Amino acid sequence: MKHLKLSRRGLLKGTGGLFAGAAFSTRVMAAAPPPEPVTPDLIEAAKKEGQVSYYTSVDLPVAEKLAKAFEAKYPGIAVRVERTGAERVFQRIGQEYSSNIHAVDVVNSSDAAHFIVWKRDGILAAYVPEDVAKFYPPEHKDADGQFASWRVWLSIIAYNTNLVKADEAPKSFADLLDPKWKGKIVKAHPGYSGTIMTATYQMQRDLGWGFFEALAKQNIMQVQSSADPPKKLDLGERAVMADGNEYNIFQMKEAGRPVEPVYASEGSPLIIGPNGIFKDSPHPNAAKLFQAFCFSRDAQQLIIEVGGLRSVHPQTVEKPGRKPFRDIKTMKDDAAAVEKEGDAIKAHYTRLFHV
Repeated sequence: MKHLKLSRRGLLKGTGGLFAGAAFSTRVMAAAPPPEPVTPDLIEAAKKEGQVSYYTSVDLPVAEKLAKAFEAKYPGIAVRVERTGAERVFQRIGQEYSSNIHAVDVVNSSDAAHFIVWKRDGILAAYVPEDVAKFYPPEHKDADGQFASWRVWLSIIAYNTNLVKADEAPKSFADLLDPKWKGKIVKAHPGYSGTIMTATYQMQRDLGWGFFEALAKQNIMQVQSSADPPKKLDLGERAVMADGNEYNIFQMKEAGRPVEPVYASEGSPLIIGPNGIFKDSPHPNAAKLFQAFCFSRDAQQLIIEVGGLRSVHPQTVEKPGRKPFRDIKTMKDDAAAVEKEGDAIKAHYTRLFHV
């Protein structure tokens, strides 16, 4: 499958837009299959397979807690978590499939554009869990039943409360350009992190590349993963983060760490992280059972409670003390545009920040 080695942009040529805003495809390629309930036969077949392989870019502690919850519900089925940055998840699957290696069962990526490529290549399986069919909004599930929004979160500004007073903290992206923050900002990289790729696209679209040109002059600390800026903030290595996972900040703050989220007045980048199953899954029944579990109310509440993530499952409840999602101004997600412009974004970013 040589096409999996091509650039993200090259892979999209001729496909048209499969996402619009935060919405997944409404272009009908094939009718989505009917939803499949979790039956005793499925559970038994999954137990015979004995394991499921989950490639994900979600924070490792969250992935491991999800895995343990599944294993507790379905004893005898082990979840093998393979966690790395979204861009590396994408590259690894491309390399494996190019070598005819089919090791992954279920995938989660913080770069929703990856699912455009996998769907176009015809390597995703159509499978609709009952909860997705019953409860998930149309804009958060693929019209052909190949993936849905497993998690939703934001890339945000945040600050260390030991180093910055609340009334002096930045309130906007524009505030980050104040000379007083020079040498005090940490930021993640769009070439490693799917979250930051998506956030960078939205920010350059809404704020312009001029913002990044000015930010690059602030002597920022450049890190890789979107989970890294919160860690540097917590350690006091930098006073402010320009981007990074909202959910890491929630986890730290609720554990008593000196961090505080900021929702920029211009809007915070919105990130969608879908889940999907591969057609050549080595454990197809366990994959279905795990996928169904991931979209259940219990699993979605778990990722809210322990992961600090947002959910579009209407039966979930937001955790007290966190700003309600409905009250936050967000930028508009556009995965198709990210896919088309991803290579150019990485190249432009590298020129500006020399990384």
